[in-house]
Amino acid sequence: MGTAGIIILSVVLALLGLAIGVLAGWIVRKNMAEKAIGSAEEESKRIIENAISASEAKKRESVLAAKEEIMQIRNEVEKETKERRNELQRLERRLVQKEETLDRKMETLERKEDNLHRKESEIDRQKEELAELMGKQHAELERISGLTAEEAKQLLLSSVEEEVRYESAMMIKEIEQRAKEEAEKRAKNIIALAIQRCAADHVAETTVSVVALPNDEMKGRIIGREGRNIRTLETLTGIDLIIDDTPEAVILSGFDPIRREVARVALEKLIVDGRIHPARIEEMVDKAQKEVDQRVREEGEQATFETGVHGLHPELIRLLGRLRFRTSYGQNVLKHSVEVSFLAGLMAAELGVDIQLAKRAGLLHDIGKAVDHDTEGTHVQIGVDISKKYKESWEVVHAIEAHHGDVEAKTIVAVLVSAADAVSAARPGARRETLESYIKRLQKLEEIAEAFDGVEKSYAIQAGREIRIIVKPDKVDDVLAPHIAHEISKRIEEELEYPGQIKVVVIRETRAVDYAK
Repeated sequence: MGTAGIIILSVVLALLGLAIGVLAGWIVRKNMAEKAIGSAEEESKRIIENAISASEAKKRESVLAAKEEIMQIRNEVEKETKERRNELQRLERRLVQKEETLDRKMETLERKEDNLHRKESEIDRQKEELAELMGKQHAELERISGLTAEEAKQLLLSSVEEEVRYESAMMIKEIEQRAKEEAEKRAKNIIALAIQRCAADHVAETTVSVVALPNDEMKGRIIGREGRNIRTLETLTGIDLIIDDTPEAVILSGFDPIRREVARVALEKLIVDGRIHPARIEEMVDKAQKEVDQRVREEGEQATFETGVHGLHPELIRLLGRLRFRTSYGQNVLKHSVEVSFLAGLMAAELGVDIQLAKRAGLLHDIGKAVDHDTEGTHVQIGVDISKKYKESWEVVHAIEAHHGDVEAKTIVAVLVSAADAVSAARPGARRETLESYIKRLQKLEEIAEAFDGVEKSYAIQAGREIRIIVKPDKVDDVLAPHIAHEISKRIEEELEYPGQIKVVVIRETRAVDYAK
């Protein structure tokens, strides 16, 4: 056999060995797979059996738990039902008791009603007997007195009426006197307390302003060539300049305090600047006008801040500031308004009235004086129109309208503002007037009183705040005396201007004189 045959034989043997190895490996793997499958099937059976037994155990546990829960719920329901049954039984017993109580009350009421009916019947019977008896008595009384029942009634009523009238008159007089004393005492306490707690500045001003000059040479520069400077200043400000009367001073005279202040500020600026000619005067007057306007606003705001009155219209604040330059009998009107606001507020606090409303009305009561130089009418009517224009409340408007007695005061605030205004004007040092006008006022006061028929003599006393009038007793009786006092008061109000109020006292005296000889 050659080499090729050996190779072929080797290959055949190798292939045969390979085939045998493969077959043997397949048989081994098959046996292993069959064993693995068998063990897996057994394992799966075991797992299934375990799962079935576990689920049955869980099922038994769930059933037991459900049974226990059902038993518990049943016990709770039975317990709640039992409680409700007991509650219903208790309520039923209470209802039964109430019904029994109501039945007893109804029986009691029926018995009382029966007794009442019997008593009413008895009363009716007694009334009839009494009426019959009174009829017999009236007939007997008429027979004995000789008067009918109507005549006797009229006689008795007239006697009783006269007695009651006298007693009621005495009682009314006593009550009025006691009320007057109590009211006067209370009013004095309130006003005294308000005055005591109000600290006010004493300010007195006039209708002229004085500007000091560095020398008399400055007067010529103020007058200017042919008087053109002074004419320009007077034309622009509306104020009269009096130069020749006082050395080293110029007097500014005018009724409008704002214009007078503008002229004073402008003239002082011109004196400091030294350049005095029409164009410069016009410039300084314009600057002074702006400064005064600014000061007016600041003064108004300061007054509202001092009094605690807020929410005023800006124009009302500006008008309040104008009052800083207005005086009445030498009393600064803005200071007076602030003082009245304080006094009205203090009295309102004592009486339990709205304090802020009283302060507001007191601050605005003289607001009309800010423009009374430019507007027709009294300062009261002007103030009413202004307050209505700027939407002030009815109480404030009425207090302004009634503070001088032009209309009757209808609110407590109006009465307090009127009283505070009188207190502020009448306090010592508040107002002043020249000796000449003071004497003329006293003389005019006495002339008005003595012009009435039946007046014998009159005397003005208490610095013109009271006038005592002696009348002739044969011409003026006690009934006419109050009438004369009232008429004289009206004449004084119409013909005189005066601060505060004037007391009119009419004195009637009858003297019987005889001599023992």
